[in-house]
Amino acid sequence: MDFSALMDTMLSGESVAGMGQLSGASGSEVKSVLSSVLPSLLSGAQGQAADEATAAGFAGALADHAKDDTSDLAAFLSNVDLADGGKIVAHLLGGGQQQATQQAADSAGLNFGQASSIISAAAPLLMSLLGKQDQSQQQSSGLGALASLFGGGGIDFGSLLGGLFGRK
Repeated sequence: MDFSALMDTMLSGESVAGMGQLSGASGSEVKSVLSSVLPSLLSGAQGQAADEATAAGFAGALADHAKDDTSDLAAFLSNVDLADGGKIVAHLLGGGQQQATQQAADSAGLNFGQASSIISAAAPLLMSLLGKQDQSQQQSSGLGALASLFGGGGIDFGSLLGGLFGRK
């Protein structure tokens, strides 16, 4: 799975519908929240992977989440642990969590709680997909997906996702 496949899964109709059910948001509202927050979540993951103080713990979390069965996204999202998702979001966004969530809520026309539910559901899915990609990459090349996905750092996830959403 590469970056494009990862985003295809995150933004699939099944994912969007599942997050919409959890939050009471429409598909377009869920996509709006995801387009707003995914660059920050990916940047946070990149930071966790690159920081010597957090890299080992982050790799362990990825390995744990890689075990999650995401083959049926509807089932995965109907059983997602939003409290765990909230913890993931706190690790990835740190002190920017409140602001990122509020911006996502405002951009989608949702309340803070709805946006928070979407983000808290998306985070474990993202970690699972990154973890599966990391394990697959390690088996084939000896390098984890984080090394290949995040490369040398400095990736502008906002621009990458803007292309997926038709924005610049």
